[in-house]
Amino acid sequence: MSERPHEDMYFHGSGISLRFGGVAALSEVGFQVRRNSLQAIIGPNGAGKTSLFNVITGFYRMDEGDVRLDGDLISGLPPHLVARHGIVRTFQNLEIFTNMTVIENVLTGGHLRVGYGPLDFFFRTPRFFREERKLRELAKECLDFVGLFERRDLPAGQLPFGSQRLLEIARALAAEPKALLLDEPAAGLNMKETAALGELIRRIIDRGITVVMVEHDMNLVMRISDRIMVLNSGRVIADGTPAEVRENPTVIAAYLGEEE
Repeated sequence: MSERPHEDMYFHGSGISLRFGGVAALSEVGFQVRRNSLQAIIGPNGAGKTSLFNVITGFYRMDEGDVRLDGDLISGLPPHLVARHGIVRTFQNLEIFTNMTVIENVLTGGHLRVGYGPLDFFFRTPRFFREERKLRELAKECLDFVGLFERRDLPAGQLPFGSQRLLEIARALAAEPKALLLDEPAAGLNMKETAALGELIRRIIDRGITVVMVEHDMNLVMRISDRIMVLNSGRVIADGTPAEVRENPTVIAAYLGEEE
């Protein structure tokens, strides 16, 4: 787990362990993600997938291990500094501000990148207005990218569930991430919405953003992923191409065991 990652491994972690009391949620987990690729993370319920996301993004402090993005050490940083380094996430449960408009939700994501300080905000300096104009244009671009531009002035709570999922992704894109972590983005979507989501994720990668996705929809995972890592009981039991993972007997046993 401590070996040096290959030079094209843009986003990687090694030896990640996380314990809650005497219970090991993650044990010596390592991952390696190539630049501009889609790494899926799958596994039975309780396998440690969301715990891994929480460790990577600073919501949980790992007991051992490290995480690096483009050479920068991320381990131990609080969530806002992890995001400033370029790792941005969405959540399994929707986390949007229903009392704000669609574009206001996206603006909250972009404020991570504004170039003005507290004094500029308080005194409404030219820099403040210049940065706010740039941010609003970025927010419009992100909404157009996910197909919500025409609904930008609606209260976010009025959007149907599938569109709220897209809004969450648009807000994450406004933070201009290097790596985007999607936690079950297809949860609650119908087949048509899931198919459109798959196309959107591949377009995100085409923009030069590396994507790591936790997802239970195996059709989506197998169709759009470059590689798949499988967790079970907090440990990596497989890592390979979709074809390799599909035929892996250890993976099949883990899923069959859950069903039993």
